[in-house]
Order: sequence, then structure tokens, then C-alpha cells
Amino acid sequence: MAKKTNNSGDIFDESPAADNSEDFGSLFEQSLSSAGRRLQTGDKLKAEILSIGKEEAFVSTGTPQDAVILRADLLDDEKNLKYKVGDIIDVIVVKTKGDEIRVTRKGSKSAPVDVESLEDAFDMELPVEGKVTEVVNGGYRVSVQGQAAFCPISQMDVRPVADPAGLIGKKFEFLITQFEARKRNIVISRRKLLDLQRAESEGTWIQTHKIGEILQGTITRLESFGAFVDLGQAVEGLVHISEVGFVRLKHPSEAVHVGDIVQVKILKIDEEDSRLKISLSIKQAGGVGDPWMQVPQTYPVGSILDGTVDKKADFGLFVVLAPGITGLLPKSKWREAVDSGQYENKKKGDVIKVRVDEVKFTERKISLGLPTEAEDESWKQHQTSQSFGALAAAFQQASKKK
Repeated sequence: MAKKTNNSGDIFDESPAADNSEDFGSLFEQSLSSAGRRLQTGDKLKAEILSIGKEEAFVSTGTPQDAVILRADLLDDEKNLKYKVGDIIDVIVVKTKGDEIRVTRKGSKSAPVDVESLEDAFDMELPVEGKVTEVVNGGYRVSVQGQAAFCPISQMDVRPVADPAGLIGKKFEFLITQFEARKRNIVISRRKLLDLQRAESEGTWIQTHKIGEILQGTITRLESFGAFVDLGQAVEGLVHISEVGFVRLKHPSEAVHVGDIVQVKILKIDEEDSRLKISLSIKQAGGVGDPWMQVPQTYPVGSILDGTVDKKADFGLFVVLAPGITGLLPKSKWREAVDSGQYENKKKGDVIKVRVDEVKFTERKISLGLPTEAEDESWKQHQTSQSFGALAAAFQQASKKK
């Protein structure tokens, strides 16, 4: 796409935009229906971005008259330009005065548009700025353009507010959900606006990310079942507790904390109730050392060692050999032992001696058995000879240096 810039730094497009045919079809139909009529406040339409200046941008309207939109309406959460010349966006007409037409994006995160009345903002679903003045029964009293409005407590945020009184004096953007001028009844919602903004952000995010991708995020909160990670652009994912690390955890706080910056791998992206459900993994992103990488060298088949019972199942005992390394001692193995009865009463935390019978590295499985007395003694002698061999080698190396 060919572009040029004028002396004011505005960006213009010299060639037609190559966007999807559906948007251009809508623009064409819109131009036919709009021909010969003037746009009015509240009209909703698709508009092509014609130029982007330092503070304002121009968009087509399907009429001979172009419209002005604030540049702030075209920015993302990080204040970077989200759209380019030629993009098609959905806009709402907020002002028509003389030859000037002003539009905004629905659910825009920019500063609220200067509408003539709160009724216009209600009709056009435009955000308005309000200041929280007090906490009342069931919600908050909010001053909006000098008028008192009510925000239910459930509509102040997407999650419960921990300290309601802490919001007094703060300014936020809201959508008007109920407007009765005669009764002076105005009900507003910040949550509805946040949901609209989140849906827009998620729609943009999902177009640029895929399963298997490694990202960087910030842990925002911890629950018993996992850690929530902010991925940017108002998008959040969940690391299940089993994916936080390779060591079994009772709570995610044993490994990570709120505010930690972590590497995560995208495992799954689902849409549930119009929301993105993103499953993440810290351990699969390489953020935590994988103890399984050393299993073939550390636990060769035939090796005998002490393990700790982690839990008992109908088919056997799960035995921890080291943090992050657990093997299974099948019930069939201990039934062959002379003193098999003692294993029926084993409980979590008991230490038992086991033998490594099989290692399935790719499946991360270790099958264990019970060593015979002869095997145990033989392994002790083997370990002792290895220790003496290592000492002898070290002594020879030191002698050479002398």
C-alpha cells in the first residue's frame, strides 16, 4: 500500500486499501443508502481511515463529506497506533455542526466525547466520565456531568472490589444503562464498558497469537487452582497449578507471586460464554528447570534407592524419588515380597527402599520394584567402588598438576 506524509506529519494513502470484501461491500451499500442525505447524531456506520494526523484522523462516511475522529480512538492499551490508513472501523456519529462531522468508535477507550446531553450518550452507548462520590447501599453514587448517577456494586468492575471506600474520589468511564430524565434516575455501569473493551482486545489478540507460542506475562492473582497471568491488551490467561512447575504444589504461591514476570506457553484457546479462555503453562515454557532431563543418568534401570511414599492407590504406591520425580510401585511387585504385608500399611511420608525397573522417558513414567537383599548389598558395593574410583581419579589428576 503506497502512503505519503504531508508537512504536518499526517499519513495519507495513495492506493486503495486491500481489506476484506465484506467490509468494502458494506461500505458500498452504505454509500448508496447515504447518497443525498445528511448524517445525524447517533448514526452507526463503517468508515475507512483516510489519513492519520498527530491529534485527529479523517475517515470516509459514505457521503460526500468526510468525518473527523480523535487519534486517541485509534490507540491500543500501550498508547500505540492500533489501526492504519485503509483499515475499516465501526464508528458512531457524535456531532454534526455545519460542515463538520465528528465520530467515535463504540466502546472507545479514549476520553469521553463531549456530547450535548447524557441522553445522547445513553442512546448512542457512548462512554461518559464520572467521579465516585460515596458508597451507598448496593453500590456507589457517581457524579456524571454534575448529575447524580447510581452504579450497582456488581457493575463497578469485572471482579469484586476489595476496598469499596478506596474508590471514592476516583474518576472512571461508564456506560449509561438506564436513563429517566423526569425521575432523575440514571444507572451506569463500568463493567459493561470494560467487557466491551476486553472483547475488542481479545478479538485483536487472537488474530496475532497461536497455540504453542511462548509469551511473557505478569502474574495478577493467585487462586488455589492456579495463577492468572496478564498477557497485555487486557487479555488474561490461567496457568493451572499442575502447569506452574514440575514439583507437586499445594498452592501456586509456593512457586510464584503476584507481580512476577513469567514466560508462559499457550496450551489451549477456547471461547466460552463470549469470553476467551486461555490455558497457559509455565513449566512447558522452560521457566522452571525440568528434573526429568537428568533421569536417565541419575536413575538408571537397576539402581536402588530410598523413596518417600506420596500416596497410596488401589493398584500400588506412588513413591517420590526426588522433587519432581515420582515412580509407581505396583501392588503386584510387593505381593511377591516375603514381608509383603508391611506395604499394605504404608502411608504418606514413609520411606521405603525401591529398585528402578523401567524408565519411560517420553511418557515421564518410572516403574519401581522391591530389591532383594542380595541386590541391595551388591548395589551398595557398586556405589562404594564408584566412590573410591572417583577419589582415585581425582588423586591422579591432582598428582599430574604437581
